[in-house]
Order: sequence, then structure tokens, then C-alpha cells
Amino acid sequence: MQQEQKNKQSIAWAMVVVLGLATAMFGYLFTTQKQELTQQESMVVEKARELAVTKTKLDSISTVLDAKIAEVEKLGGDVTELTKMKEKLEADKVAFSRSRRVETNKYLGKIKEYEKFLTEKDEMIAQLKAENEQLVASNDSLHTHVGTLTSERERLVQRQAELTDSVTTFTAENKELSAKVSKAAALRAQNLKVLTVNSRGKTKDKDEYKASRVDKLKLVFNLPENELTAQEPKDIYVRVLDPDGAVVADDATGSGEFEVDGAPSKFTTRESIAYQNNNQKVEMLYDNANKFRPGKYNVELYAEGYKIGGGNFTIKK
Repeated sequence: MQQEQKNKQSIAWAMVVVLGLATAMFGYLFTTQKQELTQQESMVVEKARELAVTKTKLDSISTVLDAKIAEVEKLGGDVTELTKMKEKLEADKVAFSRSRRVETNKYLGKIKEYEKFLTEKDEMIAQLKAENEQLVASNDSLHTHVGTLTSERERLVQRQAELTDSVTTFTAENKELSAKVSKAAALRAQNLKVLTVNSRGKTKDKDEYKASRVDKLKLVFNLPENELTAQEPKDIYVRVLDPDGAVVADDATGSGEFEVDGAPSKFTTRESIAYQNNNQKVEMLYDNANKFRPGKYNVELYAEGYKIGGGNFTIKK
């Protein structure tokens, strides 16, 4: 019995030892496994953080590229290289999101390349800005110069208008003065007498003449002195107006056309004389092929566009 009791105690101690060893083993295994799980969890968290950081950097670079493209376009620069880099970045973003393996180191290397590219483009954009600022400054200077030229042109136009008005006024005044001078320099016929000459050459000086005894008209008058009138040949035109006011004219006897007050008119006869400016006496003959009909006739003398004298005579039956 005592031996059996000892055996039982030995077995019990053996079981305690085994249980202790098992507990120690399980404790060791649990501790080891827990440490491994903690390490794995830390690795997973770190990888997740790396993935998030990588994705955030890729998205950030994409946003910056969009801004750079817009800025370069606004500055008038070439966006071809920027656009190509943007397309490449978008392809990398898609590949990164679809990748089953965590290759953050690979994409971190790409991110450095993109950041370097952006830095280089910052220099290009800075140069574009400087060039644009210079262009703006030049443009402002040009606008100022154009404004000055415009003001100067407006001043010149105004001055030209003033000069034109002055010239117009001067021309009008000069024309008026010239007209006055011309009028003042015009010939004057004084003491006009209308005489008749018959077929035998006999001259009569009356107020009335018989038609049967009038073959020619003889006009006698004086041209007084005028210091403004040039001593040169002068054409003197004669208009004989019949009782109805019509001009007695016959082209066969030297009649023709001239201007009276700016309008064309017939003249009866014309003669050129040498004006001597000495109150010279002038005689003009008009041979009328047709007989004068009874009535009162008016005689008008013209020279250089002006009426210089006149008179009348009467033909009776």
C-alpha cells in the first residue's frame, strides 16, 4: 500500500511537472506569437501609411501639374512637355492603384523625378513671367507713346482745322477783295451816244430814227482813266436789245455767245481795242443786215465780265 501511495504521488508530481512544462511552453508560444502578430500589424500599418503617402504625393503632383499647365497657357508658353508628363503621371497613378504588390520604393523614385521636373518648370515659368512683365511694361510704354501720339495728332488735326478755317476765311476774303479789285479795275464807258449811219455814210445823232434810214449803228463813248486797269487789249461786247428784250444777233455779222452774270448769253457785236488809260474815245460800228422794227432799243456794253455802260435809241415807223 505504501508503495502504491508513493507511485501515485510520483505520478501526480510528474503530471504537475508536465503541466508546468506545458504551461511554460504555451506561455512561451503565446508570447512569441503575440510578438510576431504585433510586428506583422506594425508592418501592415507602415505599408498602409506608405501606400497612403505615395498616393497622396502622386495626387498632389497631378494637381500641381494641372496648375502649371494652366499657368503656362496663360503666359503663352508651350505646354507640350507638361502635357506629356501629365499623361505619364496619370498612367503611373492607374498602375499604382491596380498593383497587387507594394512597390512604394519604385513610385517614390518616380515621385522624385516628377518633383525634379516641376522644379525645372518653375524656373521656366519664372522666366516666362519675367518676359511677360517686360512685355507688359513695353506695352504700357507703347500705349503711353500711342496716347501721346494720339493727343498730338488730335492737336494737329485741330490746328489743321483752325488753319483750314483760316485759309477758307482768307480765301473768301481774298476772293471778295479780288472781286472788289476786279470791279474797281473794270472799264467804265461814259457819254455813250447811239448814232445811225445810212447807206450813203451819213451819220445822224437823234433820239428817234426811221427804220428805212438806219443801215448801221455807230456807238461813241469814252473810257476814263483808271489806275487799277491794266493797259492792254480789251474786248468790248455790245448787246442790242429789241423792244421785246431779245438780243439782236446775227452770226454772219459777228454775233456770238459770252457770259453775263455767270450765265451764257448772246452778244450783238464785239471789238477789241487797245486800252491806253487816257480817257480815250472809242467808236464801234454795227452793220445790221435786217431792218430794225419800230420800238425802243436798249444798248449794253460789257468788258471783262462787267457791264461798263449803256444807252438806248428809238426806231419809229
